[in-house]
Amino acid sequence: MPRSTFHEHYQFLKPTERLSFEEITRLANLFVQIGVKKLRLTGGEPLLRPNLTELIAELGAIHGVEDIALTTNGVLLEKYATELQASGLHRITVSLDSLDPEIFKLMSGEVQGLEQVLTGLTAAQQVGLKPIKINAVIKRGVNDHTILHLAEYFRNTEIIVRFIEYMDVGNRNQWQVQHVVPSKEILHLIHERWPVHNVSSNYLGEVAERYRYDDGAGEIGFISSVTQPFCGNCSRARLSSEGVFYTCLFATQGLDLKTPLRIGASDDELRAMICAAWENRVDRYSEQRSQLTTPDQHLHKIEMYYIGG
Repeated sequence: MPRSTFHEHYQFLKPTERLSFEEITRLANLFVQIGVKKLRLTGGEPLLRPNLTELIAELGAIHGVEDIALTTNGVLLEKYATELQASGLHRITVSLDSLDPEIFKLMSGEVQGLEQVLTGLTAAQQVGLKPIKINAVIKRGVNDHTILHLAEYFRNTEIIVRFIEYMDVGNRNQWQVQHVVPSKEILHLIHERWPVHNVSSNYLGEVAERYRYDDGAGEIGFISSVTQPFCGNCSRARLSSEGVFYTCLFATQGLDLKTPLRIGASDDELRAMICAAWENRVDRYSEQRSQLTTPDQHLHKIEMYYIGG
């Protein structure tokens, strides 16, 4: 979200256009009733939402919720780490593509806050939020030369770095396949410097392939949506802040739940809508990507800042 476009006066959603905490909790409860066990707050940047810890506490009180996570850019993490832990948040993921200040600024949309992010990570560790994961998107010619630096910095810290193949999320990043650094290439680079071995998934449908350093210095992961699509095992659904239900990160459209919710739909009616959308989904964009050979064939997808990672 470059500041040249999304400046301080840019008109985002009005407060009335966003779901209230009560509405989010009600919908989350319906999702849990039909099988969801893990909830993640993402963005945009979730720590910009006033009183977010109140929502976390409300979500944690839903019977059947086993895990609540947060994805953040980390700039405000030091300020809120203690509150987040106290509200019932279990773990965090921080988006951090490079430890080089200029590359960090470039890849974060001109955000200047690398030192704040690193301080926030320390604060999160101190209050007991764990596991802490770093999501690093690797783009050839931009930050691929900093991979080893990033890996080395977080070795022996208990923070897990996950290297993510550069994806064509949304429509704004001018994605080209030649900018993708395959996970196998990153793995080879790291393995040559610090040998690693593969370990089993934590749960069915986990999107990251896990590795541990042979010397016991910690864990890394790889998310390979481009070279190794995992559409068939995906069990993630997304609810935007304006109340639209999306069944895929690369969705071209979603199901409006806010309107029926606000005009009085019952829980049974909303639950039926959710189930129908999920059971009839045909999403497999990551598998189809290689068949889209020209720019005009690429689908107009929902922007990532609407539905997070």
